[in-house]
Amino acid sequence: MRQLSVEESQAWLAAPGAPQLLDCRQPGEWATCRLPGAVLIPLGELAERVGELDPARPVLVYCHHGVRSINGAMILEGAGLQADSMRGGIDAWSLRIDPGVPRY
Repeated sequence: MRQLSVEESQAWLAAPGAPQLLDCRQPGEWATCRLPGAVLIPLGELAERVGELDPARPVLVYCHHGVRSINGAMILEGAGLQADSMRGGIDAWSLRIDPGVPRY
């Protein structure tokens, strides 16, 4: 598992063969803000819902600040998927990539 900066994450998401984007925050956080194209599976449900992800594609996991996403990526790797974490989470994305994404 790698921890990618938001800049590296943005480049990967825009490249051919882009990863699946997984938001592992809670529904209330998702309602406040989210990244386009993301799917929401809260961290506490992830082990049970791994089957909702395409095992043939890598997954980029994000959360609020980047801590839960590390755990999420480890759960996915344990299930046999390639997974990486976005360091700094959606908060860093808002600060360094898109200030239009609300911060909380």
